[in-house]
Amino acid sequence: MVAIEHLQQIKASPAKVYEALTTAEGLAAVWTTKLKVAAEVGFVNEFNWGEDYVTQMQVLELRAGEKVLWECMESDPEWVGTFICFKISSEKEGVTTLLLKHYNWQEVTDYYRSCNYHWAMFLLSLKQYLEEGKGNPYTGV
Repeated sequence: MVAIEHLQQIKASPAKVYEALTTAEGLAAVWTTKLKVAAEVGFVNEFNWGEDYVTQMQVLELRAGEKVLWECMESDPEWVGTFICFKISSEKEGVTTLLLKHYNWQEVTDYYRSCNYHWAMFLLSLKQYLEEGKGNPYTGV
């Protein structure tokens, strides 16, 4: 099994990082503007990428200011059965460290490599949203 891992430092509190990862407002500002999400264990978040392409992530674990864990239920076949974990560290000198781990990939493929890049862009968008007030979500354009 293979994993994608990225580390991002953000000038925001752990509570603000957690809020951005668990609310429609936050995720729409950084990932995609078309979504249905709830900060509720068991809920299946839906992220719409246009033309009937929807990614469904079941919320498996929520620890306010510490951790968010999703399992991919529907998406590209290589994503189904993978897990996305966001670990939020304690704030130090105004900076929170976020570890994103997308794991349980079956193998390294071109799609895996592309997703690795796109997760880095997601984290940059999250950082921009929390530090500057505006992320760079997918808008279908």
